[in-house]
Amino acid sequence: MPWLEWLSLFVKWFHVIAGIAWIGASFYFIWLDNSLRTPPNWKKEKGIKGDLWAVHGGGFYEVAKYSYGPEEMPSTLHWFKWEAYTTWISGMLLLVIIYYVGASAFLIDPRVMALTPLQAVSYGLLYIFGGLAIYEIACRSKLGQTPKTFAVFLILFVVAVCWLATFLFSGRGAYIHVGALIGTIMVGNVFLTIMPSQRKMVNAVANKQEVKPEWGAGAKLRSVHNNYFTLPLVFIMISNHYPMTYQHEYNWLVLVAIIGLSAYIRHYFNLKHNDIHKPAILASGAVGMLVLAAVVSWPKSAEQSIQSAVKTDAPVLSPIETQVQDIINRHCVSCHAEQPTDDIFKIAPLGFKVDSWDKIVSGAPKIVNRTVMTKDMPLMNKTGMTEEERQVLAAWFNGN
Repeated sequence: MPWLEWLSLFVKWFHVIAGIAWIGASFYFIWLDNSLRTPPNWKKEKGIKGDLWAVHGGGFYEVAKYSYGPEEMPSTLHWFKWEAYTTWISGMLLLVIIYYVGASAFLIDPRVMALTPLQAVSYGLLYIFGGLAIYEIACRSKLGQTPKTFAVFLILFVVAVCWLATFLFSGRGAYIHVGALIGTIMVGNVFLTIMPSQRKMVNAVANKQEVKPEWGAGAKLRSVHNNYFTLPLVFIMISNHYPMTYQHEYNWLVLVAIIGLSAYIRHYFNLKHNDIHKPAILASGAVGMLVLAAVVSWPKSAEQSIQSAVKTDAPVLSPIETQVQDIINRHCVSCHAEQPTDDIFKIAPLGFKVDSWDKIVSGAPKIVNRTVMTKDMPLMNKTGMTEEERQVLAAWFNGN
């Protein structure tokens, strides 16, 4: 359906733009807060606890953070929330368009778990909002009051959700659901904690009332959580282009490692903003990524390759089904298979495989869309698919 492709394109475009704005704001404010320095006495007398000078765009900027608040509430007060909300809304819409409407092709892998599209979508939503509930309960419990204990919980939580996603869904669908969960937690931090705390603070300052320290502390803690989640989330956003990660036999461990290493690398920059220089963190994080890449890309033994290439008994096909499978075998299987034979693609692009009849049937909408509607597959028509062959695929699909 071409209109669905266009809708997906525009929503993805908007999602990327909104995500850049949100992550950029997160990086900026963490940098800003960590870069504030003790102000001169005349500023302290005004209630300013930290200030910062910067130059950009041909001018000087002076930023000041108050211990309590300004003497008079300004007529215009800038809030930063819609960057988060629009990123999440567009991301969830994209999840529906690609993974829920196309659940059979992108979310369900019968080798992982035989699910109906309704079951897969239901599990996906339960996974996302159930994970958010567990995180929120932990943050609001006594667990959330002890940073080191909470850090241990968060590590175990990440391991558990990565494993669970790959236990339920296809590799690509699993990764994107871990990303959707992290994004939902991040926007939940904004909606459920950061914004309510800031509203209480603004109202208290406007009415010359006491500002409770826990309001600011709680909001800042959630902002810090979001800051460490950003690099893992960006990776997951682009991971569907790199099937060597989500198609790996131990894809959940690969994801855990990337989340851990990217958060660790982010820690280097957060320390640097406070004038704490620990290049060993950056160097060891980079080495960790290289080691992970080497382990993931380590070639399989001949015995493992033979075992993974074993196919189940072929079903009895009708004449047109046989013709369709022959066309797919000639033009698609060299790339989209468990063991691709193409000279460039050594892992099935986007994890999409058509090397058996059940995979052809489940991926039929995608196959017809890319070979008949958009005609961008085979890539550059490398295998020379004819217009007659494309029409055979269309006739088969429309007859089912």
